[in-house]
Amino acid sequence: MTDLAGLQRSFLRAAMNAPYLEREEERQLAVLWRDKKDQAALHKLTSAHMRLVIAIASRFRNYGLSMPDLIQEGHVGLLEAAARFEPDRDVRFSTYATWWIRASVQDYILRNWSIVRGGTSSAQKALFFNLRRLRAKLSRGGEERMSDAIYGEIAEAIGVSKADVATMDVRLSGYDASLNAPIAEGEGDSAERMDFLVDGASLPDETVSEVIDAERRARWLRGALSHLNERELRILQERRLSEDQATLDALGVRLGISKERVRQIESRALEKLRKALIDHRPDLAAGG
Repeated sequence: MTDLAGLQRSFLRAAMNAPYLEREEERQLAVLWRDKKDQAALHKLTSAHMRLVIAIASRFRNYGLSMPDLIQEGHVGLLEAAARFEPDRDVRFSTYATWWIRASVQDYILRNWSIVRGGTSSAQKALFFNLRRLRAKLSRGGEERMSDAIYGEIAEAIGVSKADVATMDVRLSGYDASLNAPIAEGEGDSAERMDFLVDGASLPDETVSEVIDAERRARWLRGALSHLNERELRILQERRLSEDQATLDALGVRLGISKERVRQIESRALEKLRKALIDHRPDLAAGG
């Protein structure tokens, strides 16, 4: 542990003591890396900007993640900036690299701050990283919880809903809790949070029973429908078994009969269907 701390201190000293680059030297190094993939040029260019990585990473040290990890992710962003930098544009490398370093650090925080992924949109990401600052700025009287009015101001400033602000506030105020954590510490008490979660789904045996019952009812219905003639079956299908149920008038026109005749055939088909079902299952007669 002592050796690791010593290495970290040595790294920080080396980063802080790296010489600054003049604009022209910076441009030449960037050109060498872009055109010839000169590793020495890349190393010199990035080493001179490691203090920028450390400065940006230190702004996010209050999210519960280690500084070495934040600096490492910032260095990844620095390398990405070097790969994309266009030295012919009239922009200093530090100005261009700042965005990539910050984006890399923020993405790392969002991926590791909680086991629940958040900040999946640009607005949510802005809310995550600005909520604490805006809350401190807008809160009055040292309130621990934000009022509805402050939620509204923050939502308007960032461009999200008040519900999103409230949800993020709860997330930032809480912590990840394991479902296997004990409810209360004590000898002989083994109850876990998971033991008190209620599953609204049916039990496996109930699900199987429902499937079997549904298949049985479908089989009974198919058997009863076989007792109908072709016209009765067509009328019943279009009047009772179709999502877009046909009217008596429309069905009468298609069959070339009156709507009253269609109604009579439908009633007769339903009665035959009922009789066929009762003959197969006499106990159904008790249900009407």
